[in-house]
Amino acid sequence: MIRRSFLKKLVALPFVAATSAVPAATEPKLKILMKSAWGSDDPTKAAFPFLHGDALSDAGHDVQIFLLGEAVSLMRKSVANAVVPVGWPPLAEVLRKLVGKKIPIYACGACSRARGVTEGDLSEYGAKFGNPKVFVSLVEWADRIITE
Repeated sequence: MIRRSFLKKLVALPFVAATSAVPAATEPKLKILMKSAWGSDDPTKAAFPFLHGDALSDAGHDVQIFLLGEAVSLMRKSVANAVVPVGWPPLAEVLRKLVGKKIPIYACGACSRARGVTEGDLSEYGAKFGNPKVFVSLVEWADRIITE
């Protein structure tokens, strides 16, 4: 399946990243959903869905991000400003790039309410509240083959 071949290539990505940032014309454009529950207690893991989403977008793929659990707290500007992953740019910087690229970010509504994350927090990054139905629709979106 197309996802398996993509994952095989992703494993080799650190070794070939310098050779090409854009997939060859014969390779299909992918729809990728990044899901994360990592929060600010592990800044490097917390930044991964955003960093990887940015890289995948640069490679020409469509990306959407869904946050749940502790990850929703990253949508608070004060938290995003404080998260600095080891060896990577600060999360706030990466989030600004994603906003510029209009990469959709969803934060679980129930998880957000439980952690005091508000609609105002989400609006800082153009993010929206999500729920299980939204998550399912994103998984279905990512599973469809792009025929463009």
